Amino acid sequence: MADNDDLGSVSGLPEELGIDTDLQKSQQELTVRLDTRRYGKAMTIVSGFDLSRDEMKEVASTLKQKLACGGTVEDDEIELQGDHTNRVHDILHDMGYQTTD
Repeated sequence: MADNDDLGSVSGLPEELGIDTDLQKSQQELTVRLDTRRYGKAMTIVSGFDLSRDEMKEVASTLKQKLACGGTVEDDEIELQGDHTNRVHDILHDMGYQTTD
């Protein structure tokens, strides 16, 4: 039987199952919006993360790879070059996040 130290803080189940991570993702509600930058360039902004900067960089890296675009993490938001609002929702849902417009 697992010690109390091995139980997740959110689910109360053993950490090795990874359920806490999934629950934390599904409880975050991310906002996806389109912004216009210099010279009229579109920028997709994803905000509302409750993650460390390193975890956000991992999510940003996955999004950039799947969307074949550039981007960065700025001020607790992920900025993606181009208008990817339609596809970002699907990718984030596949990753276990909830999104709104």
